[in-house]
Amino acid sequence: MEARIAATDWSPFENALTRDGYAVLPALLTPRQCREVASYFSQEERFRSRIMMERYAFGRGEYKYFGYPLPDVVRRLRESLYPHLAPIANRWHSAMHIDERFPATHSEFREVCHRAGQQRPTPLLLRYRPNDYCCLHQDLYGEHVFPFQAVFLLDEPGRDFEGGELLLTESDPKKPGRAEVVPLRQGDAAVFAVNHRPVRSMRGFYRANLRHGVSKLHRGQRHTLGIIFHDAR
Repeated sequence: MEARIAATDWSPFENALTRDGYAVLPALLTPRQCREVASYFSQEERFRSRIMMERYAFGRGEYKYFGYPLPDVVRRLRESLYPHLAPIANRWHSAMHIDERFPATHSEFREVCHRAGQQRPTPLLLRYRPNDYCCLHQDLYGEHVFPFQAVFLLDEPGRDFEGGELLLTESDPKKPGRAEVVPLRQGDAAVFAVNHRPVRSMRGFYRANLRHGVSKLHRGQRHTLGIIFHDAR
């Protein structure tokens, strides 16, 4: 897993991420790892809270936030992806004239969050069943927001489920908005902007606002692992 992350060519990845607001890392998890992580959903001791989306008008479905200590595979993904994303995050913040800069390691950034009272872990496991969906939203949680997050698809579309596509929308103050379906296979990770991305203009850069959600599931069951790098209040 760490070897596949280290072997990624991060320059074209950054270009795609900046251009589109998202980029895909294919086959980052093996089918066996996907099944292992999906199996955590029934292990209540691993989680700090359980959310029924319909209750809060978030959509329909269920997700659970992991508690500390995180499962080993979740911790390793968080810690191994972060050092590659932090330099991109710093370049984005510089372009958008946002003051915050991110340290080199996730442990250092987690300390920044914890000193600010953001001490609850945010990686989460989601389960969708027929007719479940997730409304468009942003995962912000506090003062310190890392500008990227990752979603890992743990089931195979067409075999395990139908529907349930990852959706991204962008609101651009200078042109009509857009929506996109992000195609994923089992084990793929989509890395996307948490709240906005820099867009070049004649006068420099401005911010386009992004949201993400999941379309209605038509058949089967869909599990996803969400890796959010900042912790919550």
